[in-house]
Amino acid sequence: MALLLCLLMPLVVLSCGPGGSLGCELPQSHVLDSIQNLRLLGQMRRLSPLSCLKDRRDFRFPWQQVDDSQLQKARVMSVHHEMVQQAFQLLLSERASAAWDKTLLDQVCKGLHQQLEHLESCLVQLVTEEDSSQSYGRASLEMKRYFQRIRLYLKEKKYSGCAWEVVRVEIMRSFSLSTTLQERVMDEDMGSP
Repeated sequence: MALLLCLLMPLVVLSCGPGGSLGCELPQSHVLDSIQNLRLLGQMRRLSPLSCLKDRRDFRFPWQQVDDSQLQKARVMSVHHEMVQQAFQLLLSERASAAWDKTLLDQVCKGLHQQLEHLESCLVQLVTEEDSSQSYGRASLEMKRYFQRIRLYLKEKKYSGCAWEVVRVEIMRSFSLSTTLQERVMDEDMGSP
């Protein structure tokens, strides 16, 4: 529960106030969807992560695309959008519905869909403000490759319960990393004249 609260607090900070919008106006429901999605992902746990330690894998989160002191808001938003989109597609699969409680899974997918709608309208606004679509395309491609590694892992592990548990934790971790990145850009933006 403490881990979940650590993951949720940055989302609340990120979306509060004018600086939290990263140059576009995300509705208040966006942060509520983020909090709800992390809470639901936490509830979807069927196995103890400790029982799946032998199945852990480093999926190589694409830090090289996001670890830059001069990150643009649109690039951060693009990476976050691609992450939410890829997680949404993964969780919509038949295999995912066989692995987890259907009601919880449906609620997470509904929340991710809402977030995608918010992010898409925001991203359109930001890309026109900060026109550099080539770097956004590369960042999105790296995020797609990251999720491809996750899909290949699931297939390799024959979609076992432990494999899905590892992936559930990884999705929560990647959302947390994305939130940290968004906070960093927000802090830099608020510090600029």
